[in-house]
Parts: sequence; structure tokens; C-alpha cells
Amino acid sequence: MRSGPLLLLLTLCLPAFVQAEESPQPPLAEATSTQAQIDDLEQRLALSEEQREALGAQLKSTSNEREIAQLQRLRQDNQRLRLELKKAQASAPPPLITAQQMWFATGAGAGLLGVLIGALLRGGRRARREWLN
Repeated sequence: MRSGPLLLLLTLCLPAFVQAEESPQPPLAEATSTQAQIDDLEQRLALSEEQREALGAQLKSTSNEREIAQLQRLRQDNQRLRLELKKAQASAPPPLITAQQMWFATGAGAGLLGVLIGALLRGGRRARREWLN
């Protein structure tokens, strides 16, 4: 028998055989010192929370000031770009033909192309259009 699967089975079953030991209860003197430590830690936590809130408010106010300044710069840039766009549109020459004229020219070209193709297909010969009796 292979030792690999057996070893794997033993390592998987090992945690079921091992049990954790419970630590004994601390004596009464240690319990009071533990309570004092808990109270001290709670006070430090409250102080830390107050400092965190104060720091958060301070950072928020400085970030708001930065955001307001950035917003003003962006608004100025937008106004400047709008003015440049209006100047560029005003100085641009008008198009040579409009869209309506372009469609008209396209239709006329298609019609002329159709007449030309029809003339070429008909050829130089003239067919008589008479009924044969």
C-alpha cells in the first residue's frame, strides 16, 4: 500500500483527535487588574475616536477647499474653451454645398448613370417593334 494516501488520511483526521485545553480561570486579583486594563483601553479608545473624528473633519475641510479651487479652475477652462470654439466656428468658411444640394447632386448623378448604362446596353442597333404576322 502506498504511504502517500495513508499519510494524507492521518493528517486530515489528526485535528479530530487533538482537543484544545481550557485555560484555568485567573484569580480574583488578576480579574481586577484585567478590569482596570479594560477600563484604561476603553478610555484610550474613546480618546482615539475623538482624535480620529477631529482629524477627519480637518482633512475634509482642506479637501473641500482643494475641490472648490479645482472646480473654479475647471469652470474657467470651460468658459475659455467655449469662447475658443465660438471664435473657431465664426471664422470657419461656410461649406461649398449644403446637405440638400449634395443629395440633389447624388440623385442627378444616379439618373445620368442609369441613362448611360441603358444606352450602352441597347447598343447601336435598332430593333423593329412590329408584330410579325
